[in-house]
Amino acid sequence: MNNSQPAVTGDKITVHYIDVGQGDSILITSGDVNMLIDCGEKSESAKVINYLNNCGIQKLDYAIGTHPHSDHMGGMSEIVKAFDIGEFIIPELHSSDTPNTAYYEKFLDAIAEKKVKLSYAKLGRKINIGSAEAEIIAPNSPDYGNLNNYSVGIFLKHGNNSFIFTGDAEKQAEKEMIDAGVTLDADVYKAGHHGSDTSSSVEFLEAVSPKYVVISCREGNSYGHPKDITLENLSKYTDKIYRTDLQGTIIFESDGNNYAVKTERN
Repeated sequence: MNNSQPAVTGDKITVHYIDVGQGDSILITSGDVNMLIDCGEKSESAKVINYLNNCGIQKLDYAIGTHPHSDHMGGMSEIVKAFDIGEFIIPELHSSDTPNTAYYEKFLDAIAEKKVKLSYAKLGRKINIGSAEAEIIAPNSPDYGNLNNYSVGIFLKHGNNSFIFTGDAEKQAEKEMIDAGVTLDADVYKAGHHGSDTSSSVEFLEAVSPKYVVISCREGNSYGHPKDITLENLSKYTDKIYRTDLQGTIIFESDGNNYAVKTERN
């Protein structure tokens, strides 16, 4: 990997945007505390497990499934089987939106078999990740009829540095976050819904005002992600736009004041 900035020193957190093709998987580590957000499709589970193993991770203190679509949670049953997990957090879905897909049933079975604590995302909850603090900022409604909008949103603060993760939250859920009055202004924005034009609304980008953007998608994906209009809107805030389809896995290190960015490919 190539450093685009000098390596940080002292107390730090590391955020890994793991390349899982057309999906999301994010690892946050600080000290001996680890959080995994999503894991991509089942076909990517071995890659994610190997990646975590190579990072020396044996336990996930927290795991989050932002919403039960297969490109975010397809391989979660394998993750649950492979690691000790302190707590697993998911959105509370309306009964009419609860999926009966095989991968989600396998996930629930694995959770039950290993007796992992399963919690619903609670707005305003704060979670310490070593020297950083994560706050749950979404979802804000009990019923959507659209699984993307149930996405668990996380605002991560580390000293003067900040990250925001919104899963596949679309414009309705983005507006709810704005209306809720929570802090959204973040240095590093993981672009919602893989850079789709259903997310990253003009109003939401104005609230986030990112200095860096990470887009997680597969090269040549059939959805046309990231969309040209999204890239155009993002470029009004920053030219530091990183993409897993172009650069592979992307790693941000924060010392609370500065960032070091590493990419798997140039």
